[in-house]
Parts: sequence; C-alpha cells; structure tokens
Amino acid sequence: MNILENINWQDVASHPEKEMQRLLHGRGFRFAECNHINIDWLSPVILIILYKEVAEQDLQRLSEQLLDKMTEIGFSLKSIQAQFRCRDFAPTEILYGEPITDLIAVENGLNYKINLGSKQNYGIFLDMKNGRKWLQSNSRNKSVLNLFSYTCAFSNAAIAGGAELVINLDMSKAALAVGRDNHRLNGHDLSKVKYLAHDLFKSWGKVKRFGPYDIVIADPPSLQKGSVNIKRDYPKIIRRLPDLLTNNGQALLCLNSPDLDLTFLKEIIAQECPQATIIRQIDPPEMFINIEPERGLKCLLVQFTRA
Repeated sequence: MNILENINWQDVASHPEKEMQRLLHGRGFRFAECNHINIDWLSPVILIILYKEVAEQDLQRLSEQLLDKMTEIGFSLKSIQAQFRCRDFAPTEILYGEPITDLIAVENGLNYKINLGSKQNYGIFLDMKNGRKWLQSNSRNKSVLNLFSYTCAFSNAAIAGGAELVINLDMSKAALAVGRDNHRLNGHDLSKVKYLAHDLFKSWGKVKRFGPYDIVIADPPSLQKGSVNIKRDYPKIIRRLPDLLTNNGQALLCLNSPDLDLTFLKEIIAQECPQATIIRQIDPPEMFINIEPERGLKCLLVQFTRA
C-alpha cells in the first residue's frame, strides 16, 4: 500500500507553499486502505492525524515518503508529526525534524496561529475554507455575528472583506484570545471586533444588544458535553434568527455531524424560521468531499425576509 498514490501532488504543488491545505482526506472514505488517516500541510509542518493505530515501521515509511515528495515539489519541510486521535488525549509524536509547536499558517491571504501538540484541534478547520471565502467576499460594510467562533477565523475573513463590526461569541476565553491574536497578525482594526465569552443559550440578550446583524454565522460543534447538543439546540438558534437578522439579512448555517443530514437542517429552518429562504449550499473544498456527502460538512446559506 502506498498512501501517497491517493494524493494529488500536482494540485498540492499548485498552491502557494505557505497556504495550509489538506493533502489527504482519508476520513472521506474514498480510499479504503487509508480511511483512518488525514494528512495536513501547515508550512513547514506535515501533520498526520491517525484514527486507528498504525505499525511503527509503516508510519516511519510514510514519513520518509512524505519527506521525499515534499522535497521533490520544492516545499521546505522541517517537521513531520503524528497525532494519535485513536488514543486518549490525542498525543502527538515527532517522526522527523524539529519539535515545532507554534507556527503561522496562511489561508486566502490571511494569517492564523496554529498550535500543535497540546490540544486535539490545532486552531482552524480547513473544511470551512469556502465558507470563509464567501464571507470575505460578501462582508463589506456589514455587521456580522459569529456564533461558536472558536479562534475567530470567520471574523478575520469578515474584517478582511470590509465588515464594519464583528461580534464573536464562544465559551472559551482561550480560543477568543487566539482569535484576537489572529486579528493582530493581519493588522486589522481591533475596534471593529468584539468578543463575548459566554454560553449562547444563556446570553441572547447580550447578543441582541449589538444587533440586528446583516450576517449571522452559526457553526456549532457537533456535540460539546455540557454546552451543545445539535438535535436539541440547533432549533433554538434557527428560532432566534428573526431577532438577530436585519431584513434581507443572511445566515450561514453549518452542520458537521456525521449522523445528521441536510434534511434535518432544512426541516428545522422550515419549522422554526419559515421567513428564511435557502439561497444555496456552500460545499467544502473538493479535497473534503465525502463518499457519503451527508456525513461530511454541510453548509446552507439562507436569507431572512420580514413579512
């Protein structure tokens, strides 16, 4: 088995070296022999993400092959790391080179802080790239509410696109602090960005105070113990759209649960906010297409119109 045969190296090399990208999306289940592996390029690091154990010699062979291939296409590779999602606390092991933990990666011309080795997620979700690109192209002079903002990647895209105001809400103060650093990295006007470290479902009043908004982004975690349960809580979010959006305002509604399909999202939009019209679906980058699309990332762009 040669996992590298499933990577489109011509496409990889067509991107700028600093642009972060997924090299292999094994979790899309298109390649039976490697559906337990994702591989990300976070210049100058390759991160191999493992969802089941791999023999040490096979992992080392994969590392050597990746080093040869990246050298061949002319990318400067300084570290290859493996993150074991199949183990408790998702530990990381250095397979080659330097123990790099902190770096700055680029997406759509914007800089983002990346942290490896300390948390399961390293700071940005690459499958949402097209959603951020849409926002960057449609946020000029708009006010934006970014729910479940994590490290504020959507916020950075909005300000880069000319947004007048972005409100970021997330329960994690640490994630919001990284988001603030990301805005600083990109030289943004920090007076246009606010951060609310709150539980959304206990803070509707605080959120409404800065509204109504031209754009609402809702990208909730699939299941976050003690805070979010998609089946229970997504209807609550959709129900609040009339309170949050301006007339003809838009919402990007994202669903990343493998167990819930687009029909679930469409049905709760129809039930909880019939004034919202689905404009289109925003698909993830081609690399992230799942053999069963309903199990991957799903994003619907809707427009709200008052009666």
